[in-house]
Amino acid sequence: MNNKEFKPYVPAEKVTAEMTVTSVIMGIILAVVFGAANAYLGLRVGMTVSASIPAAVISMGVIRVIMKKNSILESNLVQTIGSAGESLAAGAIFTMPALFLWAEEGLCEKPGLVEITLIALCGGVLGVLFMVPLRNALIVKEHATLLYPEGTACADVLLAGEEGGSNAATVFSGMGIAAAFKFIVDGLKAVPADVAVAFKSFKGEIGMEVYPALLGVGYIVGPRIASFMFVGSIVGWLVIIPLICLFGPETSMYPAAAGVTISQLFAEGGAAAIWSNYVKYIGAGAIATGGIISLIKSLPLIISTFRDSMKSMKGSQANSTLRTDRDLPMGVILVGILAMVFIIWFVPAIPVNFLGALLIVVFGFFFATVSSRMVGMIGSSNNPVSGMAIATLLIATFAIKATGETGIKGMTGAIAIGSVICIIAAIAGDTSQDLKTGYLLGATPKTQQIGELLGVVVSGLAIGGVLYLLDAAWGYGTADVPAPQAGLMKMIVEGIMGGNLPWTLVFVGVCLAIGLEILRIPVMPFAIGLYLPIYLNATIMIGGAVRMFMDGRKKVDAKTKERQITDGTLYCAGMIAGEGLVGIFLAILAVAGVTIPSFISFGNIGGVVIMILMILCLLKFSLWNKRKD
Repeated sequence: MNNKEFKPYVPAEKVTAEMTVTSVIMGIILAVVFGAANAYLGLRVGMTVSASIPAAVISMGVIRVIMKKNSILESNLVQTIGSAGESLAAGAIFTMPALFLWAEEGLCEKPGLVEITLIALCGGVLGVLFMVPLRNALIVKEHATLLYPEGTACADVLLAGEEGGSNAATVFSGMGIAAAFKFIVDGLKAVPADVAVAFKSFKGEIGMEVYPALLGVGYIVGPRIASFMFVGSIVGWLVIIPLICLFGPETSMYPAAAGVTISQLFAEGGAAAIWSNYVKYIGAGAIATGGIISLIKSLPLIISTFRDSMKSMKGSQANSTLRTDRDLPMGVILVGILAMVFIIWFVPAIPVNFLGALLIVVFGFFFATVSSRMVGMIGSSNNPVSGMAIATLLIATFAIKATGETGIKGMTGAIAIGSVICIIAAIAGDTSQDLKTGYLLGATPKTQQIGELLGVVVSGLAIGGVLYLLDAAWGYGTADVPAPQAGLMKMIVEGIMGGNLPWTLVFVGVCLAIGLEILRIPVMPFAIGLYLPIYLNATIMIGGAVRMFMDGRKKVDAKTKERQITDGTLYCAGMIAGEGLVGIFLAILAVAGVTIPSFISFGNIGGVVIMILMILCLLKFSLWNKRKD
């Protein structure tokens, strides 16, 4: 397709409502809701899900069906603002909880709300501003070659406006039903959160967590990724743990378990104690190696991407008079970037010196460019943000150590740099997807960019409160909020600064990851499965199995199957949001000291029954969803 011939859904000559009171308020609400829900999900399972399509569906359902307004660009702005919350949360939760973990160990003070908010805001604003000059190069000039899968899908959802009511109802149903299940499990404690079977003589353990969000994640990522994660857990809990107990029952290694033998650990805490003190480090080594491998494999693409993007920036349409070509003025962008760098460098609340600010500018712009282009080719799900964050963290930690700034001051500085870069990469990818949606629909880019900045500011103000709330309620590193990615970042920085990691276990994970890569088995999902408890990954596998059943049916026409699978995806997105919101609500009650009366517990049988009911509800809103097409 020739780009000059491309005509958006709303012509450039036509001016329709975009940034209205309705779209701004709805966008802000969804940014906070999906940001908080994804923060909770990411801290539990180490991954987040895209909020763009659920936000688009909800906005279309409310604006078109309930309010009887016919403004597709208004709905588009709602999802633009709303999706920023999820992306900013993804960047923040993968790094910043490490600061809370160090505070728990007595190495430093807890990060203040001002510090968390400023880091989130600076990273988010820089992510948007770095991407804006690339819009003409990536979205317009390469419209036919860079497809931006999520951005295109979001435009398709908004264009299918006549389905907005039923689709939105599916999302809201998922939110409500998941909220009820979550409250039964964690609020009323009527059934155990973990249903586990321990093999005492074998020393292995298997089980599942009775949570709707995990089921939803498994359905969304599909059976392939879910199975790799589950296999990682099987290797950890049914292979490595039994071998550790078999060969070293009277052994006591490493500071984490100093003076306590493996047999004592198992007697006191079962297989979970062995996993926490030993297997987790193997998983950390595998995850770090997987991130670096993904980055190395992407290097040719990254280099060519950056080069092509710089070339394409020549001949920008910044001076065009067409509504659909207007971006934020370059002067505003440069002033905004300088202001963010000034805040990062000079504000005492952010533990970053001049070297750190310089690293943020250089790597921030580079990874924003790479992220913006790569999500156009391979989608947000495959964007190696974690690999970029690990690479930045390694470089920043070595650079800070080389200046002689070691100890906790250097470690907190490295995490702050890594946090800003991670948020920049995540937000830049999200912004490019949203701008692609707007390009297809005929939105005004400048309005979208302002909406993206608004979503970043609102989410940045909220994320500090969410992180503090979850820490106060349960504490990071616990079963409720294990914060796996942040724990990994913490271990990397500590390992470089102090060299006190159990390197033998870490290198076992490194070698395992290299072996998987040679066999062409995806390293990251396997490594995450090894790094996280088996109960969690088993539930994700159940969701993947439901999706496999939905995908594998033969006697169904393609259109019906696609609609049913999409209904299931929307329902699962609602489930994830519903559980996340109830999790935040329960955290508020825990901090306030409010105790919910516990009713009779139905034990493991009750947990199995709840899981079956959750699966049946998922099938009800996908396979058995009776509605008029």
